[in-house]
Amino acid sequence: MDSKVLSTGVRYSSLPESYVRPESERPRLSEVSQCEDVPVIDLGCEDRGQIIQQIRDACTAYGFFQVTNHGVSGEAIEKMFGVANEFFRLPVEEKMKLYSDDPSKTIRLSTSFNVKKEKVHNWRDYLRLHCYPLEQYVPEWPANPPSFKDTVSNYCEEVRQLGHRLQELISESLGLERPYIKSVLGEQGQHMAINYYPPCPEPELTYGLPGHTDPNALTILLQDLQVAGLQVLKDNKWVAVNPHPDAFVINIGDQLQALSNGRYKSVWHRAITNTERPRISIASFLCPSDDALISPPKGLTDDGSAAVYRSFTYAEYYKKFWSRNLDQEHCLELFKNN
Repeated sequence: MDSKVLSTGVRYSSLPESYVRPESERPRLSEVSQCEDVPVIDLGCEDRGQIIQQIRDACTAYGFFQVTNHGVSGEAIEKMFGVANEFFRLPVEEKMKLYSDDPSKTIRLSTSFNVKKEKVHNWRDYLRLHCYPLEQYVPEWPANPPSFKDTVSNYCEEVRQLGHRLQELISESLGLERPYIKSVLGEQGQHMAINYYPPCPEPELTYGLPGHTDPNALTILLQDLQVAGLQVLKDNKWVAVNPHPDAFVINIGDQLQALSNGRYKSVWHRAITNTERPRISIASFLCPSDDALISPPKGLTDDGSAAVYRSFTYAEYYKKFWSRNLDQEHCLELFKNN
């Protein structure tokens, strides 16, 4: 492989050796069934109590759900997909101006997950951006495609509003005051990963991303409606989550699992590849401020339940997360009380 990225326009006839998973770690695609009962929550419903109950049920049983009537405009979504496709179609030399394998950089084009640490790579390129506060980060975003900065800024603002609204609903679903989670998480950071999964010659041998949980608080995922690829772990089986029209997939992240004292599950999920078509997904991450202290509220330990995890700051957690491989044991396990 001559290039450091996969999005070169070259179609591979076989999988390069560095992407081939050991036999025991392959996706076993023939064993994956459809997730028939994905929770889909209509945020336009006038019965707030019903929405809160649906969120409680989904966070307890699944760790993820989809939302419709979410308030992010169809135009913002369409333009976001358009500019993402445009970016990955740019000439390789143009994209490589943004390439870095340093996870601490606030903007970088990279590939796989953590190229410097992995033994086996993942069949994915991604552009990772810091998005909040916008005025701080937009100047370093790509100037090409020309519409990139405006389109992505607008999308980020709308998604952030949705994230805050969801955090209020999740607070209430735990029996807490509406602003509780938002206030504990502080001035939340916002990151984005624009993921590109090229056609893969041998999807059964590799992953776009292997099974993992998200280290942040909440993930708002925009799926490619034309190409499925998301799978989640439910009852110890991998199931496929097909894209739902006009919906976002909402993943509970590690910080909400810790804050809920383990009541809500940070969902294990993975991305698979296919031989036919490239797939784009756009993940927006709301992250606690670095100094946010993650610890369960009194209301969730009043009944005598012990705190499942020790208190930690988000900065401490995030550093640990990026120091490991994606498919190692769950990072939260390292913070459990004995």
